[in-house]
Amino acid sequence: MSTTPTHPPAVAAPVAQEERIQTLDVLRGFALFGILTVNMYLFSHPFQNYLLPPSDLPWYDQAAKLLILALSEGKFYTLFSLLFGLGFAIQLERARARGGPFVPLYLRRLGVLLIFGLIHAFFIWIGDILSLYAILGMFLLLFTWVKNPRTLLIWAAIFWIALQLGSFALTGLVMWGRSVPEVAVEIDASFAIQEEMFAIERERALAAYGSGTFWDVTVQRARDLTTISMGSLAMAPMVMTMFLIGAYIGRRGLLRDVAAHRGLFRRLLLGGFALGIPANIIAALLIDQTGRADLSWSLAAANFLLSLGGITQSIAYLSGIVLLCQSLPWSRWLAYLAPVGQMGLSNYLFQSIVCTLIFYSYGLGLFNQVGIAAGLLLAIVIYATQIPISHWWMARFRYGPAEWLWRSLIYMRPQIMRRSAAAR
Repeated sequence: MSTTPTHPPAVAAPVAQEERIQTLDVLRGFALFGILTVNMYLFSHPFQNYLLPPSDLPWYDQAAKLLILALSEGKFYTLFSLLFGLGFAIQLERARARGGPFVPLYLRRLGVLLIFGLIHAFFIWIGDILSLYAILGMFLLLFTWVKNPRTLLIWAAIFWIALQLGSFALTGLVMWGRSVPEVAVEIDASFAIQEEMFAIERERALAAYGSGTFWDVTVQRARDLTTISMGSLAMAPMVMTMFLIGAYIGRRGLLRDVAAHRGLFRRLLLGGFALGIPANIIAALLIDQTGRADLSWSLAAANFLLSLGGITQSIAYLSGIVLLCQSLPWSRWLAYLAPVGQMGLSNYLFQSIVCTLIFYSYGLGLFNQVGIAAGLLLAIVIYATQIPISHWWMARFRYGPAEWLWRSLIYMRPQIMRRSAAAR
């Protein structure tokens, strides 16, 4: 019997509209709101304030800060990372089903994403996550050989445990050094120099972002990126953890048949909140007391709880939305978020462009003048604006503007942008 296939291998092509999983778009849209609530403070203030926050905040800013710490910080970049890993698994599955190539196309996808990320980081805003995703996404290719999906969870646990061991080992080393008088003097001097450098860089940032030219802002952004890149390296194990959890969900096909896994999603929802909410509240209170700049056992415990809460609460958010999307009244309301997620890259960049125009000197120049509570309200307004804009755009076009450019570069040919009149 001939083993020659009756159909030629599939040619690489964008995902057709009917192949999209709407729940994924809803989740991306929801995650974009949470990311904006966290990023707003970094848009509007020197990032040094994040490490050495002011101690004289009014009660409403203090309340908003704790609310963001408990409900948003560490939950939405993890959710977005999970969705990235889930998307990887879906793309791999579809490529294998079609008999088409996966690795070359996937590497082109990451290469273009890296270009987007670098442009975003150097010319728009320092808090870029796209370049980190593009670099770490290459490591996901090492897991295409995995046959048992549980192996992905084992590796996710390895990355997460390694992160926690590294954090506690570094803290332990510093605390041991402080118990030795001669070493303690050097450590304290080192932290004092670090705080002084932060203060100097903070003043430079205030001058550049608050009243400098576009070139001044660009130079300061490059300076800040040298410091922030260390934080990105520290995030890498957590991002890989969530990539692999997402890939596991994709390999298990949990979103293809939610009804068959409803019990699992309910357990993840309840268990995620039962673990995540207390962990995040305690972490928020500890960070509020200790700050983030000086290593201590309290900060190490807070980071552990924030990491644990980030995983469990992001999975709870995912599970809750997946279940609500199966309920007719809720699914209709949540469907409004789908176009936001469908053009998620465009909306992510839109948030950065709009916020830097509001806060930086070449825009409205409100840098360091908007408090945390007001920033949270502004985030709600910006996101609420993105919903109707996304609906209007996706009713007329197949892709968001950034998605169109991304796909055109990936497939090395311009993609059809406008929807046909019959599809509207």
